[in-house]
Amino acid sequence: MTAETELLLFEASRSQLVREKIQPALTRGEWVICDRFFDSTTVYQGAARNLDSKLVKSLNAFAVGDRVPDLTFVLDIDRGTAQSRLGNRTKIRDRLEEESDAFHERVIQAYRDLAKNEPKRVVQIDGRVSPDAIEQQVWHQLVDRFPVLASYQTSKISHQPS
Repeated sequence: MTAETELLLFEASRSQLVREKIQPALTRGEWVICDRFFDSTTVYQGAARNLDSKLVKSLNAFAVGDRVPDLTFVLDIDRGTAQSRLGNRTKIRDRLEEESDAFHERVIQAYRDLAKNEPKRVVQIDGRVSPDAIEQQVWHQLVDRFPVLASYQTSKISHQPS
């Protein structure tokens, strides 16, 4: 698959998701949490695949309209640790996980740049620490950003590799 095709497929999928699921949920006053959104496209298809950043930004805007995340977490981890964790997976890796080390180094750097360039929206968290420590950092950031959450009690999440 070409980089351009990959970009367009991700944008089409995201556009449908926003209009079919995210926008209606927001209209109902619900909170929406995504594990990936347009920052992933900016990083993977833009920076790592070396596609024109202005084009990617324009297509991202077209796909999501005015649905920009209030907060994005970047779990920062080095390639060696990531590979070690992937090696423990029982499922088959996808095509992005199978990319070269150079590709993944571009991804890592692009996410770090994103966090540096958009500190009000993007929070970088050390992904090398335990899942419990990550959960605590995320929760504290959420409560700081959205104080209404302070009244909710967090439940213990089972941290088992997928």
